[in-house]
Amino acid sequence: MKKAIHFLHLWLGLGSGLIVFILAVTGCIYAFQEEIQNATQSYRYVEPQKKPFLAPSRFRTLAEKALPHKKIHSVQYADSKTAVVITFFSFEPEYYYLMYANPYTGEILKIKDMDSDFFRFILMGHYYLWLPPNIGQPVAASATLIFVFMLISGFVLWWPKNKAALKQRFKVKWDAQWRRKNYDLHNVLGFYAIPIALIIACTGLIMGFQWFSKSVYWATSGGDSMTEFYEPESKGKPVVGSKTSVVDFLWEKTKAENPAAETIEMHFPETSKSTIAAVTNTIAGTYWKCDYIYYDQYTLKPVPVTHNFGRYHDKLTLANKIMRMNYDIHIGAIIGLPGKILAFIISFITASLPVTGFIIWWGRRKKSKKPKVRLGQKEFV
Repeated sequence: MKKAIHFLHLWLGLGSGLIVFILAVTGCIYAFQEEIQNATQSYRYVEPQKKPFLAPSRFRTLAEKALPHKKIHSVQYADSKTAVVITFFSFEPEYYYLMYANPYTGEILKIKDMDSDFFRFILMGHYYLWLPPNIGQPVAASATLIFVFMLISGFVLWWPKNKAALKQRFKVKWDAQWRRKNYDLHNVLGFYAIPIALIIACTGLIMGFQWFSKSVYWATSGGDSMTEFYEPESKGKPVVGSKTSVVDFLWEKTKAENPAAETIEMHFPETSKSTIAAVTNTIAGTYWKCDYIYYDQYTLKPVPVTHNFGRYHDKLTLANKIMRMNYDIHIGAIIGLPGKILAFIISFITASLPVTGFIIWWGRRKKSKKPKVRLGQKEFV
């Protein structure tokens, strides 16, 4: 059995190693993207003033003047010292811009074309391997699935035949030759990384494969089927003024009803059937506790949804919590900065495993090809 597992571990590892390396390295780089950008991009912050924030309609007017012929998607407000973030996004024609503005004056501080943003480039590598999404996404997800098998099979191969050898499996023998140190780095670091690496990989699979996501939901819900995300529709008739003033009214309403929200994001209706979405978050930097409230753009009545991304307290089942927490678990943000540090360390170890594994295979391959010299009845290599 171990020979068969070793065979699969070797050749599946060689086949998927480069992709796993790319996923792990991009994961390492992206782990602290928010902290790095906050520390290096001064336009994300403003001087607090004793003035009210400008309304979403005002930012819409200013933003569309700065980016004509582009459609505004949302306006996000944070605390008194943080710039407002205005998003322009479209699939057809395809574009993605972030605009930072002073919440008190409306001054445009920065316009970022996200197609040329470094961290978005890293994210596209992590999601799609810089390939077209319909090609890169299933390839990346498949490599992640293989990696899960590699972790499990690696543990089976790591397990010693007897208790006497067990002590040697927990530490690297630093005073040994470099090949032994490389072997220990692969085995020992791989062993310690297994629990967290499995969590990171499985949360990646939930995002990567619909069948995996639905299976996890089914198993954790006791057999229920997961409702896929859909855009709710406005079905009322025009009875209020302009769409812009309606968004302003709902923004004021959302602020009053959610005093503990650290961020409030207002989404403008993009079509005559779209709803107005208000997204509140009590833990900035994470997503799992967000409240997504959809309003009919004509009647201003809340539009209920049956998928997982509605009001947080409407769906408190274990399965829905797992789906909501999945991304924050994947990047470690679920437990704050310590979680991100842990995710970074495990991603770094994961990136090293294909490298040390390849060196082990290459060293054995070269050793097996050395010519044999016969002296009498004895054979030497």
